[in-house]
Amino acid sequence: MASALVIDGHPDARSLTAELARRYAEAHGDARVLALRDLEFDPSLRFGYRERMTLEPDLVDAKKALHEAATVAVFTPLWWGSAPAILKGFFDRALLPQQEYRYTKLGLPEGLLGARSGRLFLLADTPWFAVPFTGLPAQTHIVRGTLKFCGIRSVRTHRMLGVKDASPARIDSWLSRAAALGARDGARDAAASIATASSARDLAEVTAS
Repeated sequence: MASALVIDGHPDARSLTAELARRYAEAHGDARVLALRDLEFDPSLRFGYRERMTLEPDLVDAKKALHEAATVAVFTPLWWGSAPAILKGFFDRALLPQQEYRYTKLGLPEGLLGARSGRLFLLADTPWFAVPFTGLPAQTHIVRGTLKFCGIRSVRTHRMLGVKDASPARIDSWLSRAAALGARDGARDAAASIATASSARDLAEVTAS
């Protein structure tokens, strides 16, 4: 079980998005990269929520990893104001009522994922000065409408804007940033794991006595 789940939402393994995900995971030290392009699943929610589709083995495995992760990091490009179809399809198929979220008797959503923190790495050709006019709807969709909705309360966004015209030095700075954040999250997750194990031992000793 990896303490961090890194979701690579780009269809191309040669992309900058994929490389950023790899750098983050390597620096973390206990992260699993879930490259959606390598999974076999139907990204279309063919019956909406009227009828449940059978989960493919890759989705069953991915959902298990989502529930076990202490940190979830999503890496995606911004296409037509949204995320690639494969990432949207993954959310549609993998995040299900009564499994990753549910509604209370008052009709309020309650997230069921146990991750303590999340990150969104959002890449776009849109330059920073155009964002006030174009907005970044994918950020709202993924952070608020998906990750936080499913229970990940603390989610930070890291924007890599103007990718199309970015210099090699700028790209290197993004790769270094992803690695630094991965190392930081890895240290935090490792410390939390040690603390949890220590508490479990203390409880076992008290119970035994």
